[in-house]
Amino acid sequence: MRAVVTRVTRARVTVDGEVVGEIDEPGLLVLLGVTHTDGPEQAATMARKLFELRVLRDEQSCASTGAPLLVVSQFTLYGETRKGRRPSWTAAARPEHAEPLVQAVTEDLLSRGARVSTGRFRAAMEVESVNDGPFTVMLDI
Repeated sequence: MRAVVTRVTRARVTVDGEVVGEIDEPGLLVLLGVTHTDGPEQAATMARKLFELRVLRDEQSCASTGAPLLVVSQFTLYGETRKGRRPSWTAAARPEHAEPLVQAVTEDLLSRGARVSTGRFRAAMEVESVNDGPFTVMLDI
């Protein structure tokens, strides 16, 4: 499982002109990718890391501040671009494998007390964000 985590002052996801997920205060925008070998253990580990990651101002985390997270599924994080000019998506999990794991990360975050918004799985989403810093890290589980 892989995530690109950006500290933001606000972010939102729109599908067909409708806002489906939004945070309107400082928090984290999480672009989340799943590969074939990921399972419930990786989802739980990712949720814990996201919640406790100390990348907010003053080395705080969502756990310590109550800051929200906007989690957006992003299969393209597993795009392979070493050969040719067209990415290969073979390392990205099929939707029927990935969707329950993205949901598991979200549910685990919620069970920890996190405030979570999400995008819409398999939708053509427009993601807007105002980066804070900018401060972006990658997590590989």
